[in-house]
Amino acid sequence: MPPCRSSRSEITTYREPEDTVASCDVPDLAADLRRRAEADRRARNELLRTGRPGDLFEVDAENTMWLKAIVAEHGWPGVALVGEQGADDAWLLVQHADRDPEFQLEALELLQIAVDAHDAPARHLACLTDRVLVAFDQPQLYGTQYTGEGAGMHLLPVHDPERLDERRASAGLETAASYDRRMRAKYQGSSLRTEGRDGADRHMTSR
Repeated sequence: MPPCRSSRSEITTYREPEDTVASCDVPDLAADLRRRAEADRRARNELLRTGRPGDLFEVDAENTMWLKAIVAEHGWPGVALVGEQGADDAWLLVQHADRDPEFQLEALELLQIAVDAHDAPARHLACLTDRVLVAFDQPQLYGTQYTGEGAGMHLLPVHDPERLDERRASAGLETAASYDRRMRAKYQGSSLRTEGRDGADRHMTSR
């Protein structure tokens, strides 16, 4: 399981959607999430196309700083607050906040509460769980994280691989074999190799 903090008091408290709706302009927040997610995708598509990061790191840093402020003020932006698209966009931003693993860990705990409250999809939790586990050098649970480039692209270590598809199904994810085919179709022909945390390869997911 992902590493735990020593004190729950360090974690931003999850706020029920009805408490946050009155304190922010929901359409503007959802629109900001959409704009930032689109910038994220543009930067990554450019990396896939050229093999160069361009402004990817700057986009990630700005998005991470902004999302941290939103979470601190309003709690996790779940479906009830920003809609399904907004929740998807918020997950994408935190999934790519690789240079701030402590924030990813904080967001993971808030996302767990949101999923339990049916305010976020389980697939978001599965993907971020793997991202956090990999960041802390632990085997992933759902097999969503790959690394390497071209023919050398490979799945990072997985805990209890015999039950991988069982765990994936419980999170609403496709089979590992189907996901692997999509990953290779998308990334194997590229020269994707970007510097991530501590000079290591940035880990890849399909989003």
